Amino acid sequence: MLENIEVLCHASIKFNREKIIYFDPFKIEKEYHDADIIFITHSHYDHFSEEDIQKVKKLDTKIVVTKDLYDRTKKLGFKEENILEVIPNKNYYMDNIAIKTIPAYNTNKQFHPKENNWVGYLIKLNDITYYIAGDTDITEENQKVRCDVAFVPVGGTYTMTAQEAAELVNIINPKVAVPVHYGSIVGTKQDATNFIRLLHPKIEGIILNKQKCD
Repeated sequence: MLENIEVLCHASIKFNREKIIYFDPFKIEKEYHDADIIFITHSHYDHFSEEDIQKVKKLDTKIVVTKDLYDRTKKLGFKEENILEVIPNKNYYMDNIAIKTIPAYNTNKQFHPKENNWVGYLIKLNDITYYIAGDTDITEENQKVRCDVAFVPVGGTYTMTAQEAAELVNIINPKVAVPVHYGSIVGTKQDATNFIRLLHPKIEGIILNKQKCD
């Protein structure tokens, strides 16, 4: 389920499968210009990094963004027909990929207000459902997610702590869980280790982040 999937840095994820898909590209090491699709969860600089988007963007790259990012995305040179604007709690379809947007917001802090309409993504590829949570706490909506693989933030401060992230994952019960949002800006590898230690024994926790990106 995780073949050819990498956590590049922080919360940046790359799927290198039939299509090359990036989620929130950040601190990309070199000019790749290989992205078929880019998914952006929200507008903070460590998730919507214009410099890093340009490193992976090619002429016909498609991009999925929240509504507040549409104008900024057009200025990056994306064709209008290649920009998909999304809002929470909706279903979309792009290049044979089923997409559902899950609200991503804070419940006990103010960094990611619910009214901003920022998102996580539930996508289905080859009959495997992946949940990329975005910057979120445990919410009414994400407790209802059903997926095979969950990528969840564990670094605390702006998102869930390792303990909170494990609590959410134990509720939604995926086959595999991968910690993200640590190792740069906030959070440490110990947070990732603690998260995996707290998972239900039936859930496989895997650390994919091998890139140093301080």
